[in-house]
Amino acid sequence: MIPVDLTHTDRLDKAIGVATDLAKLYGAAVHVVGVGQNQPTEVARTPAQYAEKLTAFAAEKSETLGVALTPHVEISHDPAVDLDAALERAAKALNVDLVVMSSHVPGAAEHLFSSNAGYLASHAHISVFVVR
Repeated sequence: MIPVDLTHTDRLDKAIGVATDLAKLYGAAVHVVGVGQNQPTEVARTPAQYAEKLTAFAAEKSETLGVALTPHVEISHDPAVDLDAALERAAKALNVDLVVMSSHVPGAAEHLFSSNAGYLASHAHISVFVVR
């Protein structure tokens, strides 16, 4: 499973590359998971439009990388608040055994608050591979 943020697709290449390399090596299925919301955002005005954009993103990456990426959408009231719970819910629903997640270089905020990747790696009941 690869969590994706459609507002930052330019920052996902390394994590997607690692996940697709692992999928090729082990013959694993790959799911890209996006967390949308009911309110209009800069990415999509509706959950259906968000699902269409995630599906298009997965199809484009599948063709480019030669690995089938299956899209999965979770809808959240407020992704900023419950993103971690939504990702854990998706992992359970998809019955995945590994999350390959993009992260950034930690800054001052991460010394006070856990990043999403850090939280998931610390609290999830499955393996989390964090890629910077």
